[in-house]
Amino acid sequence: MSTLTTERIQEYRADTHRTRPGQRVTSKEEAVAFVNERGFIYFWPIKDVPLPSLWVAAAGDRPVPDEHDDPGHVTWGWKDELLGARLWYYAKLLRKRATIIALDVVPYFYALSENYGVPEEDYLLQYQEGRLTHEAKAVYEALLTEGPLDTIALRSAAHLTSQASNSPFNRALETLQADFRILPIGVAAAGAWRYAFIYECVHRHYPNLPEQARPIRQAEARRTLAELYFRSVGAAQARDLRKLFGWTSPETAAAVEALAAAGLVRSGQPIAGLPGEWIALAKL
Repeated sequence: MSTLTTERIQEYRADTHRTRPGQRVTSKEEAVAFVNERGFIYFWPIKDVPLPSLWVAAAGDRPVPDEHDDPGHVTWGWKDELLGARLWYYAKLLRKRATIIALDVVPYFYALSENYGVPEEDYLLQYQEGRLTHEAKAVYEALLTEGPLDTIALRSAAHLTSQASNSPFNRALETLQADFRILPIGVAAAGAWRYAFIYECVHRHYPNLPEQARPIRQAEARRTLAELYFRSVGAAQARDLRKLFGWTSPETAAAVEALAAAGLVRSGQPIAGLPGEWIALAKL
């Protein structure tokens, strides 16, 4: 078995992450095409998570600056303009960080969520079992009742306006997004900063999504997402998949075994200079 090198992996990722100058994303149309090409990406680069991001693809492989006039922040404008446009799916998802997913890939994520039956009722079981906080329940019920609301109006409708409610409210937003129950669909000139996301229920904004996801078995969903992940990063360890997707060790192993059986990846690969065994695309 040949030994992979970090240089070979970096060369591969230079193409999939668009870090070469001639491959940069330069418009929101190209941004949508990039997401469709990769299946799912992060909006910002996340430390120690090898996944393509819109920032890197547009601005290059460099830290995100604090200066608001940095040309790389054009990505922020693209994101805001495309909220609600139904050209991609944007929310805090993978590791509860800003994630962008191609529309044809969203059903595979949704198939792994806890949205099993009727969206207006599923959440109650989670709450009764202690797996959904009171604040998350209140936020979701406010949107179910009132329809789309900006962050300021949503806090009021959910009765979470006190300073002590700041963290619980924000955690509720993150939890509900990660569970594919709510997502931002626009921006309102509200609040002290005159900038606030407008949130809506996923099943109303994408009414066909539950039906699209219904026939997808969970094992198939994990295999598909794992394949897209390896096609983006080239090589990774099993723990990288577990941390990114929140899968158990048996679930991760089954997805990798399915890819290996199809000849798409090889397990137990050494990488020169790096500890442990790796899973790598067979073509590498």
